[in-house]
Amino acid sequence: MRAIELHARPTAGFDARVDAALALLRAAAEAHPGRIVQASSLGIEGMVITDLIARHRLPIAVATLDTGMLHPETLALLPRIAARYGVDVEVVRPAATDVVRFVRRHGERPMYESVELRSACCEIRKVEPMRRLLVGRTAWVTGLRRAQSAERAAVPSREIGADGREKLYPLADWSLADVWHYVAEHDVPYNELHDRFYPSIGCAPCTRAVALGEDERAGRWWWEQGTARECGLHAAPRARV
Repeated sequence: MRAIELHARPTAGFDARVDAALALLRAAAEAHPGRIVQASSLGIEGMVITDLIARHRLPIAVATLDTGMLHPETLALLPRIAARYGVDVEVVRPAATDVVRFVRRHGERPMYESVELRSACCEIRKVEPMRRLLVGRTAWVTGLRRAQSAERAAVPSREIGADGREKLYPLADWSLADVWHYVAEHDVPYNELHDRFYPSIGCAPCTRAVALGEDERAGRWWWEQGTARECGLHAAPRARV
């Protein structure tokens, strides 16, 4: 069964949540002219936000991090986004010298050896490239939702990050059903891995399909026990606004 058939259904207050998400994006674009970007993982939430941006012609750039370890199905979305929306996604990659040095020292799959090495890999492939992506920008948009995991249960709609930038979560109060209902209503293109029971998609070595009843993010760093399954991109906030 396709993910859209499994999850999409109308819920009470859906239209109001869409309107609120759009209002948040529009206000942020006005407050940060030319200095706001959507940082998309190319997952289903990111695709919904990109659709909102493109559909309503909001002046918000769209970018993604190509870690060098993404699934081919994820990268295949880039030309589809360009064809569908006329949006050229800005692609930021890790510094090649840092990756080569790390792999020579620790091997191709160090993430399975310890949380520390996994975090170090995320730092090189995600966190440092994100710093470069945000240079010159004062706000960014991401697709975190409260229902995704216990670690994200308190996600607000807006906050000021530890770096002083405004960070926006337009889908914070959306359910998985809301996300897929929007996809169904607007025929949003999405990663075909979602149809193979991957609700959350990261780097290929660090992502697996989930079983019925598992947390949406159970397939991320699934071998780790008793740790917050985050990569470091979403550090503790400084203040909510």
